[in-house]
Amino acid sequence: MTFSELVKSLPLAFAALFVAILFIQSGLDKVFNYKGNLEWLTGHFEKSALAGTVPMMLPVITLLELATGILCAVGLIYFLVAGVSSIIFYGSVAGAASLTSLFFGQRVAQDYPGAAILVPYFLLDLVLMYLSMPTR
Repeated sequence: MTFSELVKSLPLAFAALFVAILFIQSGLDKVFNYKGNLEWLTGHFEKSALAGTVPMMLPVITLLELATGILCAVGLIYFLVAGVSSIIFYGSVAGAASLTSLFFGQRVAQDYPGAAILVPYFLLDLVLMYLSMPTR
């Protein structure tokens, strides 16, 4: 990749890096503080229709978040080496699924401020999806 191509690709590169950091950190927090996250989420959803699903939801969202972060990180390296953004695109799709799942949970739990906090991340993820979309 030439310098001018890299400069033109800075929005894609920084968005991918941001999303990679966001999701790897969030996923690893859930891995290394699983018990604390499980306790917090159990309390958070105790008065909702999702109350009994927390033990199943936590590993699923953890895997989705880690997959998103890893795909974006690996995809960024691959993009810088080969100039191909398809792995980043798949990471952004996983990120959209993760954020939509989190948003759904926050809305069901009636945590409207928590749901609102996710919107900027979702918009960034949509931008990343658009910037990394494979050409036809």
